[in-house]
Amino acid sequence: MKKIGLFFGSFNPIHIGHLILANYILENSDMDELWFVVSPQNPFKDKKSLLNDHNRLDMVQLAVKNYPNMRASNVEFSLPKPSYTIDTLTYLHEKYPEYSFSLMMGEDNLNSLHKWKNSDILIKNHHIIVYPRVFDGEKKDSDYLQHDNISLIKAPVIELSATEIRNMIKEGKNVRPMLPPEVFEYLDGSSFYK
Repeated sequence: MKKIGLFFGSFNPIHIGHLILANYILENSDMDELWFVVSPQNPFKDKKSLLNDHNRLDMVQLAVKNYPNMRASNVEFSLPKPSYTIDTLTYLHEKYPEYSFSLMMGEDNLNSLHKWKNSDILIKNHHIIVYPRVFDGEKKDSDYLQHDNISLIKAPVIELSATEIRNMIKEGKNVRPMLPPEVFEYLDGSSFYK
C-alpha cells in the first residue's frame, strides 16, 4: 500500500521552509509521497489576505516540480467550504482506497486539535506526524502525544512564515532567499501581496 503524507496549508505563498520540512519528513519516514493540499479556506484563518486558490496552487506546483515524491493537490477546491480536514481525509480514502494517508501538522496545531471538527475520529482513524514549531502562546505538552496514532518527528524548526514574507513583499523588501526560485519569479512579475 502506497503511503502518502498530507501537508495541508494555505501556502500563501509556499516558501523554502515548507520544502525543507517536507523533504525532511520524506527522507526520515516511510512515506512514499508527500502531497501539499492547498486549502481554499481554513476555518481558523481570515480569508481577506488570501491569494486566489489557483494562484496558490500554481506556486505549489512550481515549487515541487523538481521533487519527484512531492505533488500539489487541489482536492479541497471541489469540496464544501470551509475546508475541514476530516472531510477531506474521508473523501481521499474513498477515492484512493489503495493508499494509506498520514496527516502532517505542526506542534502548534496539536495544541488546538480539540477545536477541530471530529478531532476524536481524526486521531482514532488516521496517523498524524507532528513536527516541532515555534509558536506564540503557552506551549503545553499535549496528551495527544501519548496516542498510538501520533508520532513526533524531530524535524528542523524553520522560523519563517508566509505572513512575514507577504509583509516584506508589501514593504518592497527582498524575499528571494525565502522562496523557491520558480515561486520568486512567479511573484516578482506580479502585483500579488503588494
